[in-house]
Amino acid sequence: MKKVITVILITGFILVFAGCGSPKGTVSERKSSIISMEQEALSKFYQEDAGIKERVEKAEGYGVFSNININLIFASAGGGYGVVTDNDTREKTYMKMGMGGFGLGLGAKDFRLLLIFHDDETLNSFIEKGWEFGGHADAAAKSGDKGGEGSAHGAVGKGISAYSLTETGLALQATVTGTKYWKDGELN
Repeated sequence: MKKVITVILITGFILVFAGCGSPKGTVSERKSSIISMEQEALSKFYQEDAGIKERVEKAEGYGVFSNININLIFASAGGGYGVVTDNDTREKTYMKMGMGGFGLGLGAKDFRLLLIFHDDETLNSFIEKGWEFGGHADAAAKSGDKGGEGSAHGAVGKGISAYSLTETGLALQATVTGTKYWKDGELN
């Protein structure tokens, strides 16, 4: 068991501190990679719940993020990248994210997060200030198409709905996390 924990931790911290799987390459290649992740994630969200597509289309905007999260007993850390789209202007804002928290947990997972913004004020505030604070309870065991997950997000904020899907990983956690989103200075 000690070896499994050590491997999870080492792998997780390498991923988190190596850029959380951020796309590499030129600015154009990185943007293209993020848009591909966005489209693939949206397709999966729509397959999971057909009503999400309508909610995304009717919203003022939405954001899709790729995140890697690591949990070790009482600490949680993670990071990733994504893009926020304003449905009125179709303008895209490329963003980064980092998270940290505390609570009981063990494991590592790669997941996609969809944020739906219900009003312009919330959308613009998120892009400019980009801060989320909430609780999170999660159980996931997934590799490829095998396995399953269950998760619940705490209050994301007024005017924002959140949905998540686990891509891969093994995690059991109940944590209070703070997540910071900010504009990617190189891609905007």
